[in-house]
Amino acid sequence: MESFKAPFKGRSLLNWIDWTPAEITKLLDISAQVKAESHKGEIHQRFLGKTIALIFEKRSTRTRSSFETAFGEEGGHPVFMSTDDIQLGGKESIEDTARVLGRMFNAIEFRGFKQEQVDMLAKYSGIPVINGLTDEFHPTQVLADVLTLKETFETVKGLHLVFCGDGRNNVARSLMLICSKLGINFSIYSPGELFPDAKIRSICAPFAKESGAKISISDDISVVKGANCLYTDVWVSMGEEALKEHRMKLLSPYQVNADLMQATGNKDTIFMHCLPAIKGQEVTEGIFESTASRVWDQAENRKHTIKAIMLGII
Repeated sequence: MESFKAPFKGRSLLNWIDWTPAEITKLLDISAQVKAESHKGEIHQRFLGKTIALIFEKRSTRTRSSFETAFGEEGGHPVFMSTDDIQLGGKESIEDTARVLGRMFNAIEFRGFKQEQVDMLAKYSGIPVINGLTDEFHPTQVLADVLTLKETFETVKGLHLVFCGDGRNNVARSLMLICSKLGINFSIYSPGELFPDAKIRSICAPFAKESGAKISISDDISVVKGANCLYTDVWVSMGEEALKEHRMKLLSPYQVNADLMQATGNKDTIFMHCLPAIKGQEVTEGIFESTASRVWDQAENRKHTIKAIMLGII
């Protein structure tokens, strides 16, 4: 088996709150390394003889593909489990499921609704747990986003990233958190009804103060001025389909389009989206398909950053 010493062996990644800027930067460095290896066609077997349980309550393209291919290419065995396959929180409690999986696997990934479920898996399993998405946080997505920013601008500290749309969603919250840690100025351009809650803002405030990041939340278009990146996500998240008509009306003024890109006053502003995208709603097809778009780099970087996270903790 190829020797690789995991720098954060045994840790879980539930969100970025308890990870230091230096630790996040280390994962970014590993991400760049494994991406370079992949592009050179190198084959490694750093997970040979290891297993990971992939628990999915929510459907996925990028998260599932990233975990399965990254772990499998390294010689490990990923085991996919939907809620139709296991008893998670049904006939068997989450605590008991966690303790069983902890005896059989080297790590667990969870993608679902409640943050408390991934927290409980980490508490009771005794093995590293990775949050592949919950209603509150999407930590693996935003690490890929920061890698994409770094590839584009070489350095991330002092950049200005603006999230346009539903400021309460898991991606917006996670971007605020990782940006506040890394000194990236972060703004949310959103209707007041969809501003992020006070709790996440208070969590991020001391991190931003330490890193020098400026955090701003506004329904005024002036907040995009000088942005290096405009970022958006779908207007209706999984589980909120009944709110579609209201959200469309509420968020249509916040669509990322040519006028909004121009309002940045920066000809080099890039566009990012965590995907899947509904072109014509949160972003016009023209911007999505433009040279400013980095969405396919982001999508590819999900795999490399997820591999780096697993190499870092398993």
